[in-house]
Amino acid sequence: MQKIKKGDEVIVRTGKDKGKTGRVSKILKDDKVLVEGINQVKKSQRPNPNAGVTGGIITKDMPIHISNIGLYNPATKKAERVGIKLLDNGKKVRYFKSTNEVVDA
Repeated sequence: MQKIKKGDEVIVRTGKDKGKTGRVSKILKDDKVLVEGINQVKKSQRPNPNAGVTGGIITKDMPIHISNIGLYNPATKKAERVGIKLLDNGKKVRYFKSTNEVVDA
């Protein structure tokens, strides 16, 4: 079970976008994630008339390492550490380590 999943609200802990929040749009290999609106770069794109792509400068979300983000806790409005525990019925759930509150997702 992963501690951060697609669709989770996360907050950036370090880097140029420190303090910004966004939703995880994709989990990539080697512990990287794509977060909407975070770590954006401007990229020059060449036109391709066969594919219907216009040229120009586009903004693109780049991957960020999973260690640089934390799961956003709406109760404390901060990034929290996440753990995994086994319930009595045998189901695994994620929980915030500071408050022992189960993550909704």
